[in-house]
Amino acid sequence: MKIVIQRVQRASVSVSGEMVGSIGPGLMVLVGVVEGDSEQDVDWLAQKTANMRIFDDENGVMNRSIIEIGGEVLAVSQFTLAASTKKGNRPSYIHAAGHELAVPLYERYCEQVGLLTGKPVARGRFGAYMQVELVNDGPVTIIVDSKNKV
Repeated sequence: MKIVIQRVQRASVSVSGEMVGSIGPGLMVLVGVVEGDSEQDVDWLAQKTANMRIFDDENGVMNRSIIEIGGEVLAVSQFTLAASTKKGNRPSYIHAAGHELAVPLYERYCEQVGLLTGKPVARGRFGAYMQVELVNDGPVTIIVDSKNKV
């Protein structure tokens, strides 16, 4: 499972012109589920998301987590994170998990992050064609892959 965490001033996601999720200061997270992912991957990534110290403290040092600043989280499913670009110029998505695995793991990720932060996670709409808007703060963008735990 792969996630892209972006520290944002604000972010929103829309489907067919309708805003389905938005946040103020916090984290916008793209979530990609790949074949072979499990609840353990989800739980590890949820912990990383909630506890990653990428917000400034009183000295301007990135030393605070989303929990500590009381920020919000927007999670958007993103199957293209599973892209393989080794051959040719057209990405292959054969390793992206199908709906039967991806939907429950994406939902679990959102629920776990919500439990850890004490706030509901704003969401995109799984499988929909979405428009995402954000103001990246810093910019700070972190890529985390549950297959690279060690």
